[in-house]
Amino acid sequence: MRKVGFLVFDDVTMLDVSGPAEVLSRATDYELVYFSPTGGSISSNSGLSVSGTLIPDLELTKSLDTLIIAGSDALPGSPWPDGLIEAARILTTGTHRIASVCTGAFILAELGLLNGRHATTHWKNAQDLARRYPKIRVDADILHVHDGQFITSAGISAGIDLALSIVEEDHGASAAREIAQEMVVFMHRPGGQSQFTGAYSYSPASNSIVQKAISIFDADPTGEHTLVSLAHAVSVSTRHLSRLFQQELGITPARWIERMRLSRAQKFILDGFTISATAQHSGFGSDENLRRAFSRSFHMSPTEYRARFSSTFRTF
Repeated sequence: MRKVGFLVFDDVTMLDVSGPAEVLSRATDYELVYFSPTGGSISSNSGLSVSGTLIPDLELTKSLDTLIIAGSDALPGSPWPDGLIEAARILTTGTHRIASVCTGAFILAELGLLNGRHATTHWKNAQDLARRYPKIRVDADILHVHDGQFITSAGISAGIDLALSIVEEDHGASAAREIAQEMVVFMHRPGGQSQFTGAYSYSPASNSIVQKAISIFDADPTGEHTLVSLAHAVSVSTRHLSRLFQQELGITPARWIERMRLSRAQKFILDGFTISATAQHSGFGSDENLRRAFSRSFHMSPTEYRARFSSTFRTF
């Protein structure tokens, strides 16, 4: 019997816990145990409680096969809850496989366990994770990533995807597929988490040159902006502007331009614009350019995006 520990704490995101727990409880060979910094009962962000949690100690960790660290909306921007980092330090000591859901990755990052590794987190927090912990190779699009003994997943419901990958790793694809079918979820969801972002957002740039380049784009978002044209407009070399964008935003100017246009295109599509009108109003110029950008970033066509995200109701 594989023992799987969950590290939870007050204000934890409930689905970060219940999603993976539901998957693993439907598989054979897993015993689930819950830990918290103070033990006893903790209250989640939704008001639901997890009771009977244990206080971590090194003796208990000897029997753990897997640790799953849940996240919370409050984690990235607030002080660490009392005892949380120490609890994680104890539970990660000697544990065979260590996973995080959503912003739980920040806890592993704080311990230095993700340095030099590929990792992910909720798309809203990916830039912050990369900025605060520059030794981590953050992939903001992927739903979950395995790197050695560590597994990190994207936001909230992606914990289900993570748990299915654990079942597949331990028991094979057929076992994971059967659970996915029972739960009416994809075994492997199409696309990455960028399809869920809505509008891309970046922390405000502090460099005046980057600020000016952004202002030039914002003043005419449908214009024929390129790395060369923006560099010329702000009177620096293309190499220097690329370096500044990487330092400030963690992205190249060309990729930033495309993402800003994609954000506009997403809004136009969901507002009912035709594909051709969306291409023109978002700055892509042609339907084909728009389709290529959607395929590259969201792994689907604009028409598929509209069908998937325009409404919760199906029209017959």
